[in-house]
Amino acid sequence: MDPTNGSTHAGDSLELLEDKIRRAVELVTQLRKEKAEALEMASDSSALKAKVEELTREVESLRAEREVVRQRVGKLLEQIDALHAL
Repeated sequence: MDPTNGSTHAGDSLELLEDKIRRAVELVTQLRKEKAEALEMASDSSALKAKVEELTREVESLRAEREVVRQRVGKLLEQIDALHAL
């Protein structure tokens, strides 16, 4: 076995290992970034869902209030009609 060839082979193996480790570190870094983004999106989604629920309740409340006002206006119109009938 040629000593220079053996050290070259070992050097190549070491470079391959370094390259694999570098790619693994890059992958882990990318995955951590994607995880953080996904968690932020999930948080945003939860906040949006809560806002939608709040607005839905508000719309329901406003519809109920509108119905009450509609009934009151109807009664007032009936009273005005009754006054004109006199």
